[in-house]
Amino acid sequence: MKWQNAIRDFQLFLKIERGLSKNTIDSYTRDLEKLMSFLEENEINHTPTTIDEESIQQFIYEVAKKVNPRSQARIISGLRSFFDYLIFEDYRETNPTDLIEAPKIGRKLPDTLSEDEINALISAIDLSHPQGERNRTILETLYSCGLRVSELITLKISDLFFEEGFVRVIGKGNKQRFVPIHYAAQKYISSYIKDIRTHITPQKGFEDTVFLNRRGKGLTRQMIFIILKNLSLEIDLKKKISPHTLRHSFATHLLKNGADLRAIQQMLGHESITTTEVYVHLDKSYLKEVVETYHPRK
Repeated sequence: MKWQNAIRDFQLFLKIERGLSKNTIDSYTRDLEKLMSFLEENEINHTPTTIDEESIQQFIYEVAKKVNPRSQARIISGLRSFFDYLIFEDYRETNPTDLIEAPKIGRKLPDTLSEDEINALISAIDLSHPQGERNRTILETLYSCGLRVSELITLKISDLFFEEGFVRVIGKGNKQRFVPIHYAAQKYISSYIKDIRTHITPQKGFEDTVFLNRRGKGLTRQMIFIILKNLSLEIDLKKKISPHTLRHSFATHLLKNGADLRAIQQMLGHESITTTEVYVHLDKSYLKEVVETYHPRK
């Protein structure tokens, strides 16, 4: 079995059977290609069905010199999934990564912005610029709904259910959820569609896409990152931020203001409550307030 064939079949398995996103599949693929390159460079003649624990261990040791422990752990996890797939398809009987331990990593707390910092970012947008109104609407939407950047750039006009106060979001693994949207964000989206987007001719395939660039195509993830980076420089923000920072801030601010953790889990589209629980660790005062409010010995 050749590496290229095994990787291609694995990609189809991840997409069809596990329903993973393109970004996740690309990440798995890059790690497997790194393993392929390592074997070629070191003239190690192993196929996916013959590679052993020693060769995998050498590869991990080489990788460890170049990446942080979190990335090492991700690579080991991806390789483990690949060889589990080969076992599932009866190409192998054992997984050469079973005895390889991933590095211990602490739980990484997400970066967040204060309400004042978010207001400052939005206020820094130049509304006289042709894309100013669009960019303000993007930030308001990210913060109002806690969307992933991939969910924002694929948001459709047909996904907007403003009369009911919801937007339909297609999240990881093509899973659908309905997220409440604040009336202020509704107002900005409606205004953008009516006053700005209507003057752009959508290219084929983007007729239903909410946010468009000047050429009528959908925005890329990189464009959203650049918009935020430029705004953070504008207000001299010392934090390193990304679109995900607004998602984290959305969840953290809801929690601090008394929202139920299960409700936040549903809005974020987290499969497990343990993923959402990271926000509890951001503000220990939340736990103190819970005890003071709900404990019977008040």
